[in-house]
Amino acid sequence: MKYEIIERNAFQVVGIKEKFSCATKENDAVIPKLWSKANNDGTIDTLAQLNNGQNKGILGITDTHQEAENIMDYWIATEFNGDVPDGFSSLEIPASKWVVFVVQGPIPEAIVSTWKQIFSEWFPSHIYEPAEIASLEEYMGAYPNPSCKIWVPIK
Repeated sequence: MKYEIIERNAFQVVGIKEKFSCATKENDAVIPKLWSKANNDGTIDTLAQLNNGQNKGILGITDTHQEAENIMDYWIATEFNGDVPDGFSSLEIPASKWVVFVVQGPIPEAIVSTWKQIFSEWFPSHIYEPAEIASLEEYMGAYPNPSCKIWVPIK
């Protein structure tokens, strides 16, 4: 697996978010539907124009897993420094150390495979543990065939 370890100061992202249940297989379709809707309604183009941060891609962010209800927020966002534009929400990503993996292969299969490798191979063979901060998928290039990196916060 190709990866690098970096440190980042805190940064803000803006975008759209949707809550979803982690309990059923139906959710395998929820996130792709959200991406398709965001692409079709111009949200992705708007986010790409708003981007003024270090991460230049569009971000898929998994955040705030609430164990009691088994729900999670999923964001489609971009790094943005400034006042939150109308129609978007913001999320502060705290300063952290990150392991950043390059996803190789066709999307979305390669993303799923890389996530599995991260937790079944990479973490067991390294001294790091995942930190309790949102993980990021950074998509660069044109939908539906972008290149991708997975950012996992570590401690």
